[in-house]
Amino acid sequence: METQTIVEALFLGLLEGITEFLPVSSTGHLLLAGHFLGFESSGKTFEVLIQLGAILAILTVYFSRLVKIARDLPTDPKARRFVAGILIAFLPAAVIGALAHDIIKTVLFESPMLICVMLIVGGLILLWVDRLELKPRYTNVMDYPLGLCFKIGLIQCFAMIPGTSRSGATIVGALLLGTDKRSAAEFSFFLAMPTMAGAFAYDLFKNRHILTFNDASLIIIGFIAAFISGVFVVRYLLDYVSRHGFALFAWWRLVVGTLGLIALIVMR
Repeated sequence: METQTIVEALFLGLLEGITEFLPVSSTGHLLLAGHFLGFESSGKTFEVLIQLGAILAILTVYFSRLVKIARDLPTDPKARRFVAGILIAFLPAAVIGALAHDIIKTVLFESPMLICVMLIVGGLILLWVDRLELKPRYTNVMDYPLGLCFKIGLIQCFAMIPGTSRSGATIVGALLLGTDKRSAAEFSFFLAMPTMAGAFAYDLFKNRHILTFNDASLIIIGFIAAFISGVFVVRYLLDYVSRHGFALFAWWRLVVGTLGLIALIVMR
């Protein structure tokens, strides 16, 4: 492996961990960065598989809470409803993701212009929602009704368009459906576990024949970087959004999307 490629994999891994749980689109950032760096992975598999590091970051931070939920399942109806809610919210993305996998990877992932446009559109929507005077009806993820969970899961499917943001779609959807900012972000964390794990497993299976040893080495580097940066973000994001909202991330999207469009036009 060339040193430059290793550095690029390390950078992209850090970028994945930092942006995965922020409503800014980690996939959009990775694909844009890879485009401008000239970084190529077999079937765009690197960008999906390093998400395992971000998955483990959530599991690490929420380990004790997950253990408590698992322990309470036999006796606590609220715990059972919460787990059912997460699974119900995951189903739409599982079905649509499997059916549209090839289109997503070969068409949408190959359009940096689309990514920039979606970053800007998503930023404007996030800025609008953050300024609304919403009155939340749900402030605890354990109390989310199953119907609400399913609706959030449907909205999550918009994130299959790169640049939209999985966490951004679920958070905006949850806020408009009556949740507060902190629980919306937390539900997005929990929903990320089956969603990202499913995407990881399915993509690994689909691309098992084209992966090489060099791909595996770069994926490991990206995975470790994504894990470390992901732990940091998960630990501190909830407190931040509770106090400051999502305006910072909306402006982040607008700046990155605009700069990306300008760069694409100039390079073209």
